[in-house]
Amino acid sequence: MRTLFVSILTLLLVVSCGDKKSSDKKIILDSSGNINNVSVILENDLWDGRIGDAIRNVLAAPIYGLPQDEPTFTLSQIPPSVFSGFVTKNRTILKIEMNKEPGVTFQDNVYAQPQKVIVVSGKDREEIVGLIHENGDAIVQTFRAMELKERQRQMAKSPHNFESIENKLDLTLKFASAYRIAKETDNFFWIRKDITTGTTNLMIYELPHSAIKRNDSVVGQIIKIRDSIGQTHIEGTVEGTYMVTENAYTPFFEETTLDNKPAFEVKGIWDLKNGFMGGPFLSYTIEDKTHDRWVVIEGFAFAPSVEKRDYMLELESIIKSVKIE
Repeated sequence: MRTLFVSILTLLLVVSCGDKKSSDKKIILDSSGNINNVSVILENDLWDGRIGDAIRNVLAAPIYGLPQDEPTFTLSQIPPSVFSGFVTKNRTILKIEMNKEPGVTFQDNVYAQPQKVIVVSGKDREEIVGLIHENGDAIVQTFRAMELKERQRQMAKSPHNFESIENKLDLTLKFASAYRIAKETDNFFWIRKDITTGTTNLMIYELPHSAIKRNDSVVGQIIKIRDSIGQTHIEGTVEGTYMVTENAYTPFFEETTLDNKPAFEVKGIWDLKNGFMGGPFLSYTIEDKTHDRWVVIEGFAFAPSVEKRDYMLELESIIKSVKIE
């Protein structure tokens, strides 16, 4: 009898310890928040002063390549005293901590998942302002990468099933089934989605490797090819109208990599030749040495009278999902 009592007592102790360990585990809830919205945890008086100005200069700077000024991120300031519960679940959070050792830390999934929390700490206002400006590019890039990944995750819930893109161009792109193929040839695709005030669009095509020379005029070569493609394939609703690049707006140009391959990034404004439509575009020209070609993937939006930032982020997230076989 005593042996049975000891055995039961031992079992209860083991179960109790196991329950305690399980209860000690932190439960991480799913993050939330609108795309391109950053929560800034900061006292009201600091938000209205130099620190708030520095944050706005970095995170709310106008995005290059849009017809009207739009901020990189929409900022929501939250005093530390009310930063608890649901408000801690935003996907992107910037925390400012005064009277602490100077530093900038990048943390993952602190209050929710997926989540990026960036903490900027310093002993005084001047130190924190300096750290914000010194690390501005890294802060913006970190939050943008999170938002691009989140948009890709959202679209993956309802993926497209257009096999002809892979069959004809030997590449894959991840975008939602809400997009449709508007035009298709052996080496060109125009893909579009209806939105409330217009459309978002993708162009995918290939060029022989000899079509673009690496020299000082490469951006001019890309624009010339882009305009030729627009005239051939992207026509307006009225006969004789087609898409071209807006000459009055200097395109942004940068060398980068995409799918671990060299690429040229170009963004600017398009308009309709002999027409009255226009909007932003973002183009990547990828060097595919394996197939001795260039792959061009462009996103452009037509959304008059509304902000276009989030539409362009969606198109960028699609382009950056490319995998070339």
